[in-house]
Amino acid sequence: MAVQIENLGQLDRKVTLEFARADLAKAKEARLAKLGKTMKVPGFRPGKVPKNMVEKQYGMQVDFELQFDKASELFYELARNEKIMLAGQPRLDPKSELDADTVVFDAYFEVLPEVKIGDFSKAEVTKYTTDISDAEIDRALDVLRKQQVHYHPRGEAGEHGDGGASPVAQAGDQVVIDFVGKIDDIEFAGGRAENFEYVLGEGRMLPEFEAATLGLKAGESKSFPLSFPADYHGKDVAGKTADFTITVKSVNWAHLPVVDDAFALSLGVTEGGVAKMREEVKVNLDRETKRRITSLLKGEVMDKLNSICELDVPKSLVTQEQERMVESARQDLIQRGIPNAKDAPIPAEMFAEQAIKRVRLGLILSDLVKQQNLAATADQIKAEIDEQAATYEDPKEVVRWFYSNPSRLKDIENMVLEDNVIKYFTSQAKVIDKTITFEELSKLN
Repeated sequence: MAVQIENLGQLDRKVTLEFARADLAKAKEARLAKLGKTMKVPGFRPGKVPKNMVEKQYGMQVDFELQFDKASELFYELARNEKIMLAGQPRLDPKSELDADTVVFDAYFEVLPEVKIGDFSKAEVTKYTTDISDAEIDRALDVLRKQQVHYHPRGEAGEHGDGGASPVAQAGDQVVIDFVGKIDDIEFAGGRAENFEYVLGEGRMLPEFEAATLGLKAGESKSFPLSFPADYHGKDVAGKTADFTITVKSVNWAHLPVVDDAFALSLGVTEGGVAKMREEVKVNLDRETKRRITSLLKGEVMDKLNSICELDVPKSLVTQEQERMVESARQDLIQRGIPNAKDAPIPAEMFAEQAIKRVRLGLILSDLVKQQNLAATADQIKAEIDEQAATYEDPKEVVRWFYSNPSRLKDIENMVLEDNVIKYFTSQAKVIDKTITFEELSKLN
């Protein structure tokens, strides 16, 4: 049967499908017979219900289902024969009466767009380089030391000293206070606390609050005004000025562990002491640096691909991507224990822009991979898994873990594929090499 595909726009198409209702007779008879075997009617044993009663009960439903099935079958046969690159499932719209001799459906569908790959040689990307110095290792160790910080009352002698002669609160000290806040002489919700603990200089409290606490010692009190910012999270006090009174209960100075063999042992370094610990810290920093540099380059390459390649975006694929993102957001809420997360309204529109970008990139990458033969090979996938497994205590077990799950293996395949695209892109584009410090690297988005 000759069919004509109608162009409704950039990617939208329509085709009319026709077939004889009589073509469904045998299929209808078989389906009604199957339904009759389980149909329950008073006075009849199962499987013995007369055909006319089965027809009366299920005939219209079966006609409806079979006609849609047949229309779907004809559509996909047409798509195969005409080599139509479908962007999604068709929408089948019945145009004839259910009992018409000739059944007519209009099928509305989208086709995949033509991707116009831009000129990569005109693109410019930055590739960062970072050397891990002893200073970077020292900073990392300081972070690890702060994770093991403990506090002693200021001025009281102990095994780690007294923290200095001055008993007053200083930056970096942990203070325990009682406080009361009032607005127009009326205490407000959340404005009172006892034995409230925080560390000066960490930014947990508003600047005026910290400034008032500095210089006080245990047992001293102080009253002061505090202006809440207009965008303060507490809407009842945002933009208002409160009068606070604080009483310091205790002032404690921070003792950080010394970087020695005992500290190394506390981090799980059983042999080699400080030297081995520094070596392991450098390995971790090198690994983090590589991951960060790769991530930045990937982000820049993907943005360039998105901007220099041209294509129309199928609405159906965007809708599907929005639905996936809504479901992902809902699962995240459920995992975080948010009440009523299963029924919480999550508008798909909030993901529209991100969904369009993802679909665009997916189509661009798919086209580029086919054109340049950039698909991930088995050897590349194995090499990536081996590299990731090497960071664990039992690499062989991690390798088995990856290969035992098709989904995890697919994630690795996609990762390698993206790496192949990045390598190809940077081989064509202008790459600017830039050396920066680890600290500068960590601040880049």
